[in-house]
Amino acid sequence: MVLSEVVVTTQASGEPTSDWMRMMVGRRYWILIWYGFLLIGIVGGVASAYWGRRFPGRNLDEILRAVATSVLSIGMLLLLYQVAIPVGRVLLGVALVLFVGAFWAGRTPRRRFPSDSGHPRGF
Repeated sequence: MVLSEVVVTTQASGEPTSDWMRMMVGRRYWILIWYGFLLIGIVGGVASAYWGRRFPGRNLDEILRAVATSVLSIGMLLLLYQVAIPVGRVLLGVALVLFVGAFWAGRTPRRRFPSDSGHPRGF
């Protein structure tokens, strides 16, 4: 069977299903889990926005992580519902880029030691 030739049948409930959907165990639970992650991303975004108002410029990594979590959740929900599979895949790629950007923005800067600081490597 070729991937492009997915056989579509109808369940007793009238919903179309495919071989891929029959193989996925616990699809409803995965949907609930990803809605939970979406809620975590939204709450994290609100918390990081509040923290950003108190300490401007110090939480770019937290904002990027919250946005990435929300984008990832929306992408996975699109894939699970099989609504817009290409859009879901693009959102997963965008989330990956946002997570990498968050880790880059949150890294601690290297401390430069003066050359006469007595550091053994002469930094």
